[in-house]
Amino acid sequence: MTGVENPRAKRSLRPGRATLLSLVAAGVVVAIGLVILLLPRDASPPVEPTPTVTSDAFDVPEGWERFRPTFHLTPERHWMNDPQRPVLIDGEWHLYYLYNADYPEGNGTEWHLATSADMVTWKNRGVAIEKYRNGLGDILTGSAVVDERDTAGFGAGTIVALTTQQDEGVQRQSMFTSADGGRTFQNYEGNPIMDNPGVTDWRDPKVVWDDAHERWVMVLAEGERLGFYTSTNLREWTYVSDFVRDGYGLLECPDLFEMVDPVSGRRTWVLGASADAARSGGTTGFAYWTGTWDGERFAADADEPQWLDGGSDFYAAVTWDDPRDGDRGRLERRFALAWVNNWAYARELPGGSWQGGSLSTTREITLREVDGRLTLLSQPVTEVAAQEGRARSAVAPVTVVPGNITALPVQSTGAAYRLRATVSAPDGGEVRLRLGSSERGEVTVGYDAEAGKVFLDRRRDEAADALPDTYREVRVAPVGTGGTVVFDVIVDASSIEVFTGDGQASLTSAAFVDLTGGVTVESVGAGAEIRDVSLSPLAVNDPGAR
Repeated sequence: MTGVENPRAKRSLRPGRATLLSLVAAGVVVAIGLVILLLPRDASPPVEPTPTVTSDAFDVPEGWERFRPTFHLTPERHWMNDPQRPVLIDGEWHLYYLYNADYPEGNGTEWHLATSADMVTWKNRGVAIEKYRNGLGDILTGSAVVDERDTAGFGAGTIVALTTQQDEGVQRQSMFTSADGGRTFQNYEGNPIMDNPGVTDWRDPKVVWDDAHERWVMVLAEGERLGFYTSTNLREWTYVSDFVRDGYGLLECPDLFEMVDPVSGRRTWVLGASADAARSGGTTGFAYWTGTWDGERFAADADEPQWLDGGSDFYAAVTWDDPRDGDRGRLERRFALAWVNNWAYARELPGGSWQGGSLSTTREITLREVDGRLTLLSQPVTEVAAQEGRARSAVAPVTVVPGNITALPVQSTGAAYRLRATVSAPDGGEVRLRLGSSERGEVTVGYDAEAGKVFLDRRRDEAADALPDTYREVRVAPVGTGGTVVFDVIVDASSIEVFTGDGQASLTSAAFVDLTGGVTVESVGAGAEIRDVSLSPLAVNDPGAR
């Protein structure tokens, strides 16, 4: 997806996407966030926040280093953005993300590797595909595959990466292969394998194996359309069709996969892309269409897409399956994560020794029929629980009286945490969980029982004044009007992820919040009850390279 200009050309204002300068301001994107850890006084010792690090590449505003995430993946230093779909190699997940160690003095991204055994705790391993090494520019978004059938002729099991390269604003597709299990890649001497046909936007190859037709399929982002290509050897590609949708901005980071609803047995193909949701009152995020795939064309069930997440900062998302699940299991569940940031306010927010935000918590994706429509549900993967410390649970329900602000019985210590709570508002009204303080910044997570929606409000966080008006609006997601909703909220120093409705609704955003402000609850219009409250610290995920 994103990349930057060749350093020999004019310096890009936006690291990662030189061709989109007319749409968004760009440049330094900084992690923005929220740090509150809730623990009882007699619990195990709190997790200490990451110590301050002084950068020699750019100025670090005093105090902002405290907003580095402790649970979510960031580089040790410098710039990050788009994740690339993880691949399983010898029992270990290999996740690549776009990285620029030269930022802000130099342009260009490359692929940085992080590995994990559980899709939750990631270890940075260094650069896997270097930029500006083959004369075709920097390395943008693409996808890696395990060529188990030796279709490309490099040997069965070879890790093959197909990526966009950009030079002087021209985007082409290149191939790289790995001989050391995905740690580093070598240039294919025949690059580019797909030369630019004379268009501006031609990037982000997502490559999948079409088992029914025994060949590879590539989905390419081409402005307001997605192009489909097929190949038997990963090197030679034939255009077969496209999918056009106007009104969603430039479609990026496409995805194509099949799923089945284990309850109804209904199957569907899913075509996804990162897009602009302004026409439906949203910002940017992962849009998807369900439909059919015949080996050459995708036919959508409806013109309008659904959105995997209703927050402001769930972009460049990737999904994948676990080959160990077997043929049926791989259709019943997938996994996803995204870049927690937004190009719209990239230059406006302060940061620390790293730039570009973080990657989201890995979530499990399932397919369910909701009101007659096949819908993707998402919840944090179960492996997150293994990273939780001793929980503090409220013994008795908390009654909330309209007009009163009630503090939950918790303590804040300044590291990542997971909050679970059941909110009941049987007589309607609105319930608000306020994280932080009105004096130094707060974020509100709430439930509008009458409207049947959950919401995330960051208009009073520490960086709200830097946001464009559109991005100050409250983000909402429907959950139904039953009067009760279960919140599962993951909070880190620069992000908040809200899951509700058994996965039907999720809201992911970056936010700055007063670290010492605690958590309070209030209701508007009618009384409410908070029960089953559980607050657990989350382990530190060391960003240092290994």
